[in-house]
Amino acid sequence: MRRSALVVRHLTPEGWIGPPPPGPRPVFPQPAPSSGRSSMLRSRKRTAIGALAVLAMLVTGAQASGVIEPGSADYSDARAPVDRRVDDLLRRMTLEEKVGQMTQIRLGKLRGNCEWNPGPLREDCMKAVLEDAKVGSILSGGGEVPNPNTPRAWAEMTNAIQKFALDHSRLKIPVIYGADGVHGHSNVVSATMFPHQVGLGATWNPDLLEEIGASTGRAMRATGVFWNFAPVSDLARDTRWGRYYETYSEDPVLAGSLAAANVRGQQGPADDTAKLTATAKHFAGYSEPFNGHDRAPAQLPIRYLQDTVLPAFQPQFDAGVGTVMINSGAVNGVPAHASKYLLTEQLRDRMGFRGVAITDWEDIRFLVDRYHVAADYREAIALAVNAGVDMAMEPSNAAEFTSGLLANVRSGAISGRRIDQAVRRILTLKFQLGLFEKPFVDEAKADSIVEGADRRLARQAATEGTVLLRNEGVLPLSTNARKLVVTGDAADSVPRQLGGWTVGWQGIPSGSPLPPAVTVLQGIRTAVPAADVVSAPTQADAVTQAAGADAVVVVLGEDPGAEGDADTESPELTAEQQALVTAVRATGTPVVVVLLTGRPQVLGAVADAPALVAGWLPGSEGGNAIADVLFGAVNPSGKLAVSWPKTIGDQPFSYDQPRGANAGPSSSYDPQFAFGHGLSYTTFTTSTPVLKATEVRRDDQVRLSVAVANTGDRDGTVVVPVYVHQPVSQVLTPYQRLVGFTRVTLKAHEQRTVEVGFPTKHLAVTAGDMHGDGRPEVARGAYEVLVGEGRAGFTVR
Repeated sequence: MRRSALVVRHLTPEGWIGPPPPGPRPVFPQPAPSSGRSSMLRSRKRTAIGALAVLAMLVTGAQASGVIEPGSADYSDARAPVDRRVDDLLRRMTLEEKVGQMTQIRLGKLRGNCEWNPGPLREDCMKAVLEDAKVGSILSGGGEVPNPNTPRAWAEMTNAIQKFALDHSRLKIPVIYGADGVHGHSNVVSATMFPHQVGLGATWNPDLLEEIGASTGRAMRATGVFWNFAPVSDLARDTRWGRYYETYSEDPVLAGSLAAANVRGQQGPADDTAKLTATAKHFAGYSEPFNGHDRAPAQLPIRYLQDTVLPAFQPQFDAGVGTVMINSGAVNGVPAHASKYLLTEQLRDRMGFRGVAITDWEDIRFLVDRYHVAADYREAIALAVNAGVDMAMEPSNAAEFTSGLLANVRSGAISGRRIDQAVRRILTLKFQLGLFEKPFVDEAKADSIVEGADRRLARQAATEGTVLLRNEGVLPLSTNARKLVVTGDAADSVPRQLGGWTVGWQGIPSGSPLPPAVTVLQGIRTAVPAADVVSAPTQADAVTQAAGADAVVVVLGEDPGAEGDADTESPELTAEQQALVTAVRATGTPVVVVLLTGRPQVLGAVADAPALVAGWLPGSEGGNAIADVLFGAVNPSGKLAVSWPKTIGDQPFSYDQPRGANAGPSSSYDPQFAFGHGLSYTTFTTSTPVLKATEVRRDDQVRLSVAVANTGDRDGTVVVPVYVHQPVSQVLTPYQRLVGFTRVTLKAHEQRTVEVGFPTKHLAVTAGDMHGDGRPEVARGAYEVLVGEGRAGFTVR
């Protein structure tokens, strides 16, 4: 016999949580016809009492006998529209089931000793999280991996967790598993590691970023991970900050373009599995703490927030990114995850984001014990959820979070409407990804899909991101060299080459196998197999071996790390590194310095080395990519997506800082190497830009053409940035702002005319006085397009 669905509903000051019970409304006895006011009042009273009696019976019966399982359910019909499926499922859920969906717990709580011991999955541990607390999402924090750490073991683990969750879910709601795949599926030892974002930014190549996103998505989906906490849209403005290498650029247009491309790749089609969601993070203002330290408070004027910080996120929202992770820090005195202005007014109302907003690690608890803006955890939960948080990354105590959330709803501190809003977003995501239809993955295919995949793409990415900073005729090196000396702390170091967020949070953990990677030493030996390539581990060895060598390649890096542990108050090459370069240069042998660092470090005495190459943190194929550039197999095309400072004191630092009133470098932009800098083994010229129209509307597109010529003897690729200058503005604006760019590949002596367009909204500046209470708008008046040395004027009307 089919039973009708019945759901317990809870009364709050906002009314009943969820819509009325399904099915026809109760029919109450109708009073006999009568006349007079007293009869009418008696009739209304009897009707009201009858309604309350029936409602009490429904609620009391449900509480006494439990929720009746659903019969025919629209939400299980894959052909039904997502909105209808969500509506149907939401109305069947109890409050306890709803708050469980708003909770994410780390893997460690499901295995070993139910804490940090990396043992096998345990049913009692999973029961406490998945059945009792009804948690809807699990994550692997940095370093939480299966044993052995293979793709198949990942697939087996996520399948087992999913099976337990579905077997113990009344409504069969799948969990969604998340991890930080910030440069490939970088938690897995055998996966291909792409360059970190700071190196990918130097490619200025959205098409490449989309391919990398697709590759990362394939690898993660194959292991049952359908939520990737990447890419990062924070701007690179302060090299003291430990997460600098996780950013694409200091410029919002470039960062946003690359991040959106990566999102499109990650969230692309999936045939054999559910789809994957990417994450825009960290919304917003995370990367510019006032003292350079991770998670320290930031002071960001609203004009700067609206005109510079937030625009880097908008392209991801426009690309349909499914989730956003909230800034762990505080902005202008308010923690971001407790700011309704940031998470509702800006994120939702102005920027149009419609997906799931999740906190970072343990951030709701930090409202109590770090920021002290809440008296206890329950109050902190109310602050965050009412501000706009949909899901809490509460890594350690599911029951405490869910019970606190339940208590807030029952007390009226959080409305039932707000709970339904958050859960609706979470369920919508799960339906859109196809998790209800494809909750499991094929364990037998995981190894073949992940291991060593797309190494060619990784090599291309590392090559295109390599920036030739300086070259006094030393490069390219000859493939006929007889002897080469390779030295420096990063010359043959996989951990330094791969950086943080590699297998573990702070980099490759002690005792872990090294991911398959080609170091610079190995890459050079492969590139010139006939040469005597000598490894010189010490300065004394390097000086001795330099005698009679054709060249010395010095590869310098920094310790891998992440977040606060990677912060530094001295973002510069060490005294020992500078001394090594000085010593080998003194031998008279040509010297090439390769910098495998996560930030543009102040170079000191190394700044005038005859050849300087920025290789960043280039990933699994970094050694081959660097060798490709050093020996000219590839003509370098990388351009700085960040400014390279001369001194430590230049922080924060970016090309678009407005000029001051004083003359000279102390008041202006004075970098070691400017934003957009990057040399080639050939030469290029650009013509004066030609505008399609010299008058545009404020909601229009500006289109221009420019002739680009390769004036050298080698084929090559050049990045053509397009800037805009505003001669007069009531609000301070930079001398030039990036509004668009293109990449052009030309054969030797070839010329081609290319077109570039950009929306006038890139010119928007928050109007008003210094309080900055206006909205960004495009000012009418005169502007100039700048391409190379050429410029052309246009008017916005």
